[in-house]
Amino acid sequence: MTAYVVVDIKVTDPDIYAQYRELAPAIVKAFGGEYIARGGKTQVFEGSYSPNRTVILSFESIDQARKWIDSPEYREARKLRHKSTVSTMYVVEGVEGVPV
Repeated sequence: MTAYVVVDIKVTDPDIYAQYRELAPAIVKAFGGEYIARGGKTQVFEGSYSPNRTVILSFESIDQARKWIDSPEYREARKLRHKSTVSTMYVVEGVEGVPV
């Protein structure tokens, strides 16, 4: 079942984060992932949540998303993201029968 990785990112070091942004897309793609949203305009319809930079990725499954996040290929990029941001990341399964 399709899985969506949702990330809220507060960039604290734009220079290091720029390095991350150069590395990450190819690694996401190598694991079958696809960017659905990446830093676009957001609006809060209800509640008091105040999003920062929002990124949404799709993978074929939660298992595949886990392979990506834990992979040796993503390790260095992940370190750069941790050095340059404060972020929250989670994965959610999609609705069956809805294409990626």
